Amino acid sequence: MKKKIIILLIIFSVLLAGGLYLGTFHLEDVRVVGCVMSSEERVREAVFEEAPFGNILLLYLKNKIRPIRDIPFVAKLEIDFVDKNTLSVTVYEKQVAGCIEYMDSYVYFDRDGIVLESSSDRKEGVPCIDGLELDQWILNEPLPLPEKDRFSKILNITQLIEKYELEIDRIMFTKENEIVLRHRLINVELGDGSNLTAQMMNLKSILKGLEGKKGTLYMKDFNSDTSTASFKEK
Repeated sequence: MKKKIIILLIIFSVLLAGGLYLGTFHLEDVRVVGCVMSSEERVREAVFEEAPFGNILLLYLKNKIRPIRDIPFVAKLEIDFVDKNTLSVTVYEKQVAGCIEYMDSYVYFDRDGIVLESSSDRKEGVPCIDGLELDQWILNEPLPLPEKDRFSKILNITQLIEKYELEIDRIMFTKENEIVLRHRLINVELGDGSNLTAQMMNLKSILKGLEGKKGTLYMKDFNSDTSTASFKEK
């Protein structure tokens, strides 16, 4: 009987020591890198909220089983130890292609037309689409737009914008269904979209030569055979 009591005391002592040591891994600081569209503060808050009893080790294990989700514009988080009280969090963001104004907010979508987030903030560097009406939308579902042909053009444009690293503020359509892009103070007229690849491939270098100017760049007749473009300054 005495031997059993000693064994139990030893086990209890080991567990107590282990618990006390585990308690020293208390989360005090979260260092966040990789945020462009997302908010560092929101990521930091989410990490603190998900930490069981504020413990770094328990958070790390929990995140392996059930990763932290539902942070606007964040695809995943990579969590690493800095020390017993500090974590380093690398943010991998969702690829945002564009946004559509909806009531008092902006609905952001990816290059496949899937709704990523809705926010009252207008994110810099994301083209806003004019001329599309939304009645409703569902997170992580395709945008429910009746203008299928026009939206197909928009997805093609946003993919080319990403591919050629263009700075486009707005994507617009005329009454004749012709495409107009907005780059800072310059409107770029592209026509019906039949020569988009050639136009977009060359647009960055053309805009570079128009830096600081205001006006309209006409590229309707620009194609792989004819490099015709003109600029009318205002």
